[in-house]
Amino acid sequence: MKPVTTSLLAKAACVALALAVPACSAGGMSSATVASKSGGGTPAVRIMAGGLDKQIYLPVILARELGYYQAQGLDVRFSDEPGGVEAETAMISGQVDAVVGFYDHTVDLQSKGKSAESVVQLLRAPGEVEMVRADKAGSIKSPADFSGKHLGVTGLGSSSNFLTQYLEAKNGVTAGKAVSVAVGAGSTFVAAMQNKQIDAGMTTEPTISLLEQKKLAKPLIDIRTAAGAKAALGGTYPASCLYLTTVQKNPEVVQKLVNVYVETLKWIQSHSAAEIADKMPTDYYAGVGKDVYTKALQNEKGMYSPDGLMPADGPKTVYKVLSAFDPTVKGHTVDLSKTYTNDFVNKAK
Repeated sequence: MKPVTTSLLAKAACVALALAVPACSAGGMSSATVASKSGGGTPAVRIMAGGLDKQIYLPVILARELGYYQAQGLDVRFSDEPGGVEAETAMISGQVDAVVGFYDHTVDLQSKGKSAESVVQLLRAPGEVEMVRADKAGSIKSPADFSGKHLGVTGLGSSSNFLTQYLEAKNGVTAGKAVSVAVGAGSTFVAAMQNKQIDAGMTTEPTISLLEQKKLAKPLIDIRTAAGAKAALGGTYPASCLYLTTVQKNPEVVQKLVNVYVETLKWIQSHSAAEIADKMPTDYYAGVGKDVYTKALQNEKGMYSPDGLMPADGPKTVYKVLSAFDPTVKGHTVDLSKTYTNDFVNKAK
């Protein structure tokens, strides 16, 4: 993978949802489309995520393995991008049926005059860690040391890019002094560390554990838990969710999807990390091994929402974070009440 560098934030969101548009053909997408195990004659719902093997998106695949899509009569097919940064364009152009990603993009989109609404919250913490390359750990002791450094993110305009830029701004690093480098996740992120293309970078599990296993990097800022997010970001930071451009066009399908995820979140709460790992496809932990994958999941299991509801202080925290560095959001009025709804989750109980 050839890294892309820039000192400016690329304005592409990593996730979106548009259930009311015609499904795109597999040939029209850059990523592979994987059919769910559900069948039947109902129209397929296509869901895009920026890295389905990441633990931050685990509920999406776990729901499939538990048979919950099929139980709701849904024929769900998944498409996968390492960072998912093209999904905003896909949403606007009507190429995507459904995408799971970070809530912060709904706020960013509204500030640009577009509408998107989260309908079920999967995570109540970002599940991310800022990792510092092992040989740089002595000189990069806080985000205040990011000036002049190359910082890895999944993609330009991704949520990891948003959070990295916030840490820069919060710690006095002038905009443009640090360089964002798009390196994806998993093996491409690890290679960027190994080849010294980046000095530090923000990523998720199981990439975090793989970096530690290879002794390539050390944790600097840990926001895998709600407590870690509050310490680093000043409040609860709701992350992965299912969000839509126009909920009203197909509320029945939306409700069924929300039913699936609420049931999956409840299953996660009532089962151990080992039991969850047992349900996941083996290729999801092949890179690090099942034991390491399970331990990582145990360490961050608290990031999953217990009920799918938006945390009360979440939207304000996200708005504050984006306002710190994003000129599109800063100084603009955003009606946070229009960026999410709990109505579908309440009906799923």
